[in-house]
Amino acid sequence: MKKIVSTGALAVLFSFAGVTTPALADADDIVIDGAWARASIGMNRPGAAYMTIRNTGAEPVTLTGLSTSLAMMPAIHETRTSAEGVSSMTPTDEITIAPGESMALEPGGLHAMLLQLQEPMVEGETLPLTLIFEDGGEATVDVSILGFAARRLED
Repeated sequence: MKKIVSTGALAVLFSFAGVTTPALADADDIVIDGAWARASIGMNRPGAAYMTIRNTGAEPVTLTGLSTSLAMMPAIHETRTSAEGVSSMTPTDEITIAPGESMALEPGGLHAMLLQLQEPMVEGETLPLTLIFEDGGEATVDVSILGFAARRLED
């Protein structure tokens, strides 16, 4: 079983200074950086979180799930747009990241969907999000909650 270590406390401190600090893995070499989400309008609509997951190791890693106390049904979703211009979101069972590669979870593509919010996502706060990997390893990252109109962490 992989043991992935997060630098979440440092990320919270540095996020207020505008600096992003990745969650660093031990020997399994998972790096999560740039984690952010938009503030929610109450709890009736789902939230979403975005980040980049890098695999700096020699073996592929597979993300199979998410966990957070903020949402009852966190899941990996993908937004797809048809040739007719119609967008839809579908759950994705897993994301495999090859050695030396990264996967961006970003608006309009793969993202962490946070369904059935238990409390509002408030600008300036953070939410803990745990990424669960196929071999049972986990990585918890503190996700910075930005304003309603944010497009990326740098906004």
